[in-house]
Amino acid sequence: MPRREILQGNWIVAEAAIAAGCRFYAGYPITPSSELAARIAEKLPHMGGVFIQMEDEIASMGAIIGASCCGVKSMTATSGPGFSLKQENIGFAAMAEIPCVIVNVMRTGPSTGLPTRPSQGDVMQAKWGTHGDHPIIVLAPSFPREVYLSTIRAFNLSEKFRNPVIILLDEVLGHSFEVVDIPDSDEYEIMDRERPPRGSNEFNYYDREPGKPPVVPDFFTGYSVHIESLEHDDRGMPTNAAENVKKQQFLRLAKIEKNLDEILEWKEHYLDDAEIMIFAFGTSARASLEAIKELREEGIKIGLFQPITIWPFPERPLAKKLEKIKKVLVVEMNMGQIIYEVERTASDDVRIDGLFKVDGTSITPIEIINKVKELYL
Repeated sequence: MPRREILQGNWIVAEAAIAAGCRFYAGYPITPSSELAARIAEKLPHMGGVFIQMEDEIASMGAIIGASCCGVKSMTATSGPGFSLKQENIGFAAMAEIPCVIVNVMRTGPSTGLPTRPSQGDVMQAKWGTHGDHPIIVLAPSFPREVYLSTIRAFNLSEKFRNPVIILLDEVLGHSFEVVDIPDSDEYEIMDRERPPRGSNEFNYYDREPGKPPVVPDFFTGYSVHIESLEHDDRGMPTNAAENVKKQQFLRLAKIEKNLDEILEWKEHYLDDAEIMIFAFGTSARASLEAIKELREEGIKIGLFQPITIWPFPERPLAKKLEKIKKVLVVEMNMGQIIYEVERTASDDVRIDGLFKVDGTSITPIEIINKVKELYL
């Protein structure tokens, strides 16, 4: 049965992860994500799962990769400096195509920064934090029910496409206690990774059609499996052969690029007749929505484009909206990161402005209202 509860944002992620089938969590406590670990540590053992507090974030990321190689849905959570420490292993998971979910409850940075203050400063790090060309999926929900459903979706996307999936929250979203409508299990789908057919140990599990994920066997299931960080051939064995390197790089990217219709998720608020668009995600989107409601009461035709999938960037749906709307205000709690993608998507006749904030406090509706009036009225 659906149920209504008052939960902290970090707890919502923990509850949804368990509902999605997560049965292994490894992490190291760090503000403002620690309550997620505490919640899942309490609940996971009762579901037959395992919680381990590791010695640091590097080990935590390695542990969930190892568990996932054994076929277990796995997750870790962190913030700020901890997210930086996980990056090399995130790249390994992308290279070896190992499903896993990483939650980053963003705080103001750089470095140790402001551990108890909100930020959206890890947008670019989520995509480019590790080295090399690699696919990544990043979800950034804004509202409690979205947090729940996006967490389930993160596991589904990770399993289906065998790729790391990152969930970005900010301190406000992670720490706030709010009413959340927990959906019944028949309201969402749970996906599991494809497994190879029984009876054969002679197949090239990294070979596939473009757009398809590999079918890598789980460890300890009777197959010979080779997984490592070097570039590999169809069997997972290391190689420098140029044609093979090109093939594997292309296949890893193609499984995301050819499935954008399934991966991309966004919401549109009041955009049907809008003359001004606000582009925002996370708690910035919530403040924007409140501002839009007040501006509309004054007769200003303004709406919100709210991406939930921010990587890959929702370029095509945004571009379609920008065919009619020529004024865009990008609202971010950083110095301007996602605005670069909006600028790249828009044509030259679209005016794009930014409202940025990096002082450790959230952007308020009145700040957005004042900026809209200053720029466009």
